Amino acid sequence: MKLDKLIKNGKEKISVAGLGYVGLPLAVAFAEKAEVIAFDINSKKIEKYKNGIDVTKEAGDQAVKESTAFFTADESELREAKFHIIAVPTPITKDKNPDLSIIESASRSVGRNLVEGSIVVYESTVYPGVTEEICIPILEKESGLKCGQDFKVGYSPERINPGDEVHRLNTIVKVVSGMDQESLDEIAAVYEMVVDAGVHKAESIKVAEAAKVIENSQRDINIAFMNELSVIFDKLDIDTKSVLEAAGTKWNFLNFTPGLVGGHCIGVDPYYLTYKAEQIGYHSQIILSGRKINDNMGKYTAEQTVKKMINANKQIKGSKVAIFGITFKENCPDVRNTKVVDVINELKEYGVEVEIVDPVADKEDLKEVYDIETINRKKIKNADAVIFAVAHNEFAEFNLDNIKDLYYQDAETDTEGYVLMDVKGLFDKKEAEAENYIYWRL
Repeated sequence: MKLDKLIKNGKEKISVAGLGYVGLPLAVAFAEKAEVIAFDINSKKIEKYKNGIDVTKEAGDQAVKESTAFFTADESELREAKFHIIAVPTPITKDKNPDLSIIESASRSVGRNLVEGSIVVYESTVYPGVTEEICIPILEKESGLKCGQDFKVGYSPERINPGDEVHRLNTIVKVVSGMDQESLDEIAAVYEMVVDAGVHKAESIKVAEAAKVIENSQRDINIAFMNELSVIFDKLDIDTKSVLEAAGTKWNFLNFTPGLVGGHCIGVDPYYLTYKAEQIGYHSQIILSGRKINDNMGKYTAEQTVKKMINANKQIKGSKVAIFGITFKENCPDVRNTKVVDVINELKEYGVEVEIVDPVADKEDLKEVYDIETINRKKIKNADAVIFAVAHNEFAEFNLDNIKDLYYQDAETDTEGYVLMDVKGLFDKKEAEAENYIYWRL
């Protein structure tokens, strides 16, 4: 009997290695249909999941609490499963090169506990060739087994959109691939257990790897174009949002907006593709140009903030700026590779004191990765400028009247207006200017 049928009949188990924003909802979803071993090397995270606390906010506390998934930090438990899904981060180094150390480590963990007849599926974003050229040799070395003979391998790129309540695991078509037709069909059948939207069978593992890496590269390039337009229009004293609203009335105009493009996908994936391209002697022109623009937008936002503060006759050194939102995107606790940190660091170069408010951000990760702490909104007083960097739903409840208490209130020295940097356009520009705000948005 094939592995997918054994899983459906409860005679074999699925393991998910890496319980972050991708792996956790995957483990919870599969646990509704099969026996699941949910593995992560972070024992603190495992304890929270066991106590029904979803640190990712993707599955929800109730779903994690009620899940039948077996949460563990003991890699030996992986030996009980035959269908392994590896969903770990693939970041970049400081030099903007792929950092495969985590996926290599996960491969070693699974390899040490691999048994004959198993299938290993990778979901992590990689450049074409990583699964077959890097991961398979690790699995073989650690297990002593032969790929293709004793176990099979596939690749199914994750498409989960953190913080998105509409596009979920079960509603997004799943791209699947396998090393041969047999593994492809079994992998497809397993994912069809939880993906209502169905699967797309890619013709090879490299095709699936390439499809994933270009999805976010395409989005990155489009947003970079919007960011470049915002810089041009700002110099022309034209409001970018108004331009996009006008252009958006055409049926085939693409709906992209400028912003701080970070995170573990869009801000990273293009570097994986260009790295591989350079290995074969091709230097990317469009992809790297787009990434360069987006990487610079944090610094640009900080510079515009300083300019607006100067316009308001503010002393820059020793001034205070309040920033609302530090996650890489709205309504998501993930702070990995957030470009808001670039804004903070650049402002500090000017001698500015920065305070951050973010009710959504993962406070532990923020402290561990950036040594940054957030404060309560009510503690923000006497700010010389306020930046709304992330469009969390909570911030949409604010209005121009109830944020005035954030600012420095000395009537004799603060008559030039309230400096409001509205990166994502949460507020109405004309209303803000009528309310004595010195207003700017991307």
